[in-house]
Amino acid sequence: MPDLLYLSHHDIEAIGLAMPEIVELVTLALIDKAHGRVEMPPKPSVHPRPGALLQAMPAWVQGAKACGIKWVYAYPSNKSLRLPTVGGLIVLNDPETGLPQAILDASWITAARTGAATAAAARVLANPESQTLGMLGAGQQARAHLAALKHVLPNLRRVKVYAPHRESRERYRKEMEKTHGVAVEAVASPELAVRDADVVVTAAPWPSAGGPAPIRAEWLAPGIFACPIDHDASFSAASAAAFDRAFADDVATFNYYRDQGSFQAWPDASELALAIARLSPARTRRQDRVLLVNLGLGIYDVVVAGRLLERAREQGIGRSLPA
Repeated sequence: MPDLLYLSHHDIEAIGLAMPEIVELVTLALIDKAHGRVEMPPKPSVHPRPGALLQAMPAWVQGAKACGIKWVYAYPSNKSLRLPTVGGLIVLNDPETGLPQAILDASWITAARTGAATAAAARVLANPESQTLGMLGAGQQARAHLAALKHVLPNLRRVKVYAPHRESRERYRKEMEKTHGVAVEAVASPELAVRDADVVVTAAPWPSAGGPAPIRAEWLAPGIFACPIDHDASFSAASAAAFDRAFADDVATFNYYRDQGSFQAWPDASELALAIARLSPARTRRQDRVLLVNLGLGIYDVVVAGRLLERAREQGIGRSLPA
């Protein structure tokens, strides 16, 4: 049997896969999904303790010849232990033989592909002249989303960021202004981040620690494109109902979570993949408020991991594990 390649977080960062390429990989996966060329069952989860989960995400994408599974954890309580709150591993398999090819740390991939999926959606669901991004959250996802959205929305030049801790939002402001050359305002409330924003991304901790979702319908400007990546932690049913169009990156998974108690009384969602593949309408009017539920799909993970594996082999990066 061939050896197994292990790629650590450091290895993956060293490969240097750029965000524009990740956006195109995620777009390819969604187009394959629209044409029925993927397999991706709903995510089974286990919950070893309240407010935490471990989740399996198997996927196959024909166009990328990418097959594997991500085993991911979300433990918000890890923050108090100074441990990562979200992470996991991806195992890639040879689609011809089924043999495992590589094990990859999932944290960098998860952040990058989630931002890329929002950006792929923004190309067809956001107003192309959007200038202001409202961001709830100032962590890894907030950083990845700004990098990805700047790629597809060239007029984006202002960010309003809210996070519960002032130090976090100030750190985000300084880093993102230096990295991306945009004006970043650290604001003191979710309302200040959301009001008058053209695009809103919410990346609060999930599973939620409880309490009401903060965003109110009257804060949402006409023409806004909003993307929660934190399930229903930030948008209530009333604020979700204020949107003219609603999409999910996988309607079956969205409905699965509704059956489990999330997204209660939210409007039904249309398939993002069909809009990206131009098989169904995307944004049709400039003034429409458009909502995308970005659930994060295994097809994103395996296409990005597959490209990283190719580059690692070309660059001689990674540690070979004997079979």
